[in-house]
Amino acid sequence: MTQVVLVTGATDGLGKAVSVELARAGSTVLVHGRSHQRAEAALAEIREASGSELLRAYAGDLASLAQVRSLAESVLADEPQLDVLVNNAGVGTVDPGAGARVESADGHELRFAVNYLAPFLLTELLEPLIVRSSPARIVNVASAGQAPIEFDDVMLDDGYDGSRAYSQSKLAMVMMTFDTAERLTGSGVTATCLHPGTYMPTKMVLAAGVDPIDSLESGVRATLRLIAGRELDGVTGRYFDRVAEARARPQAYDPDARARLRALSEQLVGVAA
Repeated sequence: MTQVVLVTGATDGLGKAVSVELARAGSTVLVHGRSHQRAEAALAEIREASGSELLRAYAGDLASLAQVRSLAESVLADEPQLDVLVNNAGVGTVDPGAGARVESADGHELRFAVNYLAPFLLTELLEPLIVRSSPARIVNVASAGQAPIEFDDVMLDDGYDGSRAYSQSKLAMVMMTFDTAERLTGSGVTATCLHPGTYMPTKMVLAAGVDPIDSLESGVRATLRLIAGRELDGVTGRYFDRVAEARARPQAYDPDARARLRALSEQLVGVAA
């Protein structure tokens, strides 16, 4: 059986480019988009670019926990195997909301909801399938832009700033990665995360009015390495800056902070410990 990889946010930018390369390499790619229309359109473009027919489309708006659950239910119903989950989808510092504070369908601050709570819930729901498929990998696309979580105001009701919201959500994703790696020790499933590149020419970067620095191609290479690099077999609980192992912000290494974040996350998404 070919490797089956679910890539969230595969309709543009890094997610689409990674999906094309995975398809070219012979993987079965589960193409996720916010809507069925967007997912099917991306699938058609990835098929044309790669020549692969090993593509299936899945939809779910990650700003809605109900749709995250529906996405997971569809994957669990249709896929007997999931070798890699790539939590790539996210929103940037400016759009949506033009820099203003926006809430998700569930009333949570949008960047925390989409960039962190959605992948937290999706990973939790798909975990049994991933474990059954082991050896398997969970790859979380984080960022070098990281800000400590202020547990007294996680939703940033006081003094909202889009960059802070984004950076907090990305550190939360790193903390989730370390927590997942620890919990799944011995299962054959690894969890790693990375900063794929600085200001790649993606939609979220261009929306922020920032001049690109790194190429999209370099970000694709760094991400593919965590997805399929044989040199990373068994490597887990690590954060990478592009292709080099790096240190995240100190809060990520605080087991009490990670436990507090996990308890809060379980409460917010409605899953049992």
